[in-house]
Amino acid sequence: MTDGHPMNDLPTIYLARHGETEWSKSGQHTGRTDLPLTGPGEESARKLGERLRGITFDHQFTSPLSRARRTAELAGFSPSTDPDLLEWHYGEFEGLKSKEIAARRPGWNLFRDGAPGGESPDEVKARVDRLVTKLKGLHGNVICFAHGHILRVIAARWIEHPVTLATSILLGTATLSILGFNHHNLAEPAIQVWNS
Repeated sequence: MTDGHPMNDLPTIYLARHGETEWSKSGQHTGRTDLPLTGPGEESARKLGERLRGITFDHQFTSPLSRARRTAELAGFSPSTDPDLLEWHYGEFEGLKSKEIAARRPGWNLFRDGAPGGESPDEVKARVDRLVTKLKGLHGNVICFAHGHILRVIAARWIEHPVTLATSILLGTATLSILGFNHHNLAEPAIQVWNS
């Protein structure tokens, strides 16, 4: 027992990436630009809700951006907003495709180099670490609706790895991932399901 809760009452964190937008479809970096879901994006958000039916969530959170909030709504949720779930601020690279950024900055890696005029990896790490600390302090099932790059950083930091690990853990739209603990041990955070 810790803090009056049995060890098996540690949180299970469900990460839901928002449905498709025109920019996620085209491969453009979508940070703070508030794009709507496409028709297929809305349909995949509804299917996400079907996958989650029957699971009781003790806590629900969403990025303030409409693509995440709409995904949550179509999936049947009414989460509270958490600004720490905002997508990476891409600054000068907002709206650009990876190949366009590579032409300007050969060898560029978001998770190592950050975005000029946007957020650095250290700034994102501080924001995500604050969120992860909050999530690890909760109990029961938790769901977070957010965005591709920030969710990848959340997974990396959940298991106490550097932000750069997020380079190697890809995430599609309207997918579910689950974070938890090995052996119900707070000292052994784990990625249980990824990009499902």
